[in-house]
Order: sequence, then C-alpha cells, then structure tokens
Amino acid sequence: MNWMWIAGALLASYLVGSLSFAVILSRVFGLADPRSYGSGNPGATNVLRSGHKKAAVLTLVFDALKGFVPVVLCLAFGERVGLTPVTAAWVGLAAFVGHLWPVFFGFKGGKGVATAAGVLMAWNPLLALATLASFAIILYFSRYVSLASIVAAAFAPFYQALIWNVTPALLALTLMSLLLVWRHEGNIRKLLAGTENRFGSSAAKSPPSSARQNKGH
Repeated sequence: MNWMWIAGALLASYLVGSLSFAVILSRVFGLADPRSYGSGNPGATNVLRSGHKKAAVLTLVFDALKGFVPVVLCLAFGERVGLTPVTAAWVGLAAFVGHLWPVFFGFKGGKGVATAAGVLMAWNPLLALATLASFAIILYFSRYVSLASIVAAAFAPFYQALIWNVTPALLALTLMSLLLVWRHEGNIRKLLAGTENRFGSSAAKSPPSSARQNKGH
C-alpha cells in the first residue's frame, strides 16, 4: 500500500468533512448562525428550527454527501494507487471526524448523523438501509431524533458483524458509531431526565426574528 496516498486520502476526506454546511447555508440564506440558537448544534435538525425548510433539507443532503463522496471516490479509483475497501472505511471515518471537529469552524461541529449515513450508504448500501430503517422505526414510535440516532448508531456495527461478517473495516465503523453516541451525551442525559424535546415540538425554540440575520459574521 502507498502510505502517501492513504495519508492524502484521509486528509482530503477530513477537510471535506470540515465543511459545516449548516453554517454555510445559513449564511447563504441570511439566517442566524445555527450554533447560536436551539440546541446550538450545526446540523439539519437545528437549522429546521429557523423555520427555513429548504436550508434544513439542503444541509441534510450536503452533510450526507460529504460522507458519501470521499468513500465512493476511494472505492472507485483507490485500487489504482493501493487503496482498499478497508481504506475507504477509514476515509469515511475521517470525513465524519471532520464534521465533528471542523478545522474551518473552530473545531466546533455537529453530531454527525447525516454524514455517518452518507458514509454507510457509500460503503455498504444495504447496511445503510438497515441502519436507516432502525432510525425511522425508533423515530416513528418515540419522536426523539436523538434516541433514534443513538439506537441506529449502536446497531450499525452489529448489523455489519452479524449479516456481512467481521471485516477489518468493522473497527472504523465501530469507532464512528461510538463517537456518534458520545456526541449525544447531552441528549442521553435529557432523555433520562425526561426533558428531551420531541421531533416537531415547539419547546425547541427557534431564533427570534431579529436574529434571523447574519448574526455573528
């Protein structure tokens, strides 16, 4: 294996992951910085609290793509330079880490649900669908986005091990799942205390109209 290519692929993936589209698109649409209201998390769910559905949907799509594209490129072209499917899994983890700790945004990123979904969709589409099905089922019955994300993240490595067997890439997938659960530590505490907001709840306050400007620029 060419270690220079591996290091370059990991670095490039991390930099792509560091593009915080919640912040970028909020600026494009003239919205408040998503880190300044609601949960303070720069992700699609918090952008939705601004009331701008288009910005939220685009945030979700682009956050997923920044996990999807690096893995797809690695799988499609990496073999020519010695990059294996195992490398592709670590490339996906690098993009995920970039979302969590983005170098372009003071290392203050989101929780990584959409980016992780993009990584799984590129690396193993059936695994991604199984994981997303778990997310949808838990969300439907509980209406807690955080709980659905935690359960789906916890199940993903088990699905991989039980259905598609244990591979060296499983370590990268497990680390991604553990990091995602860890990033939801605050939500876990709220769930245990019964204070977590349900999906669509008005309790999660959106920014005041006066804040829907380019705040914090």
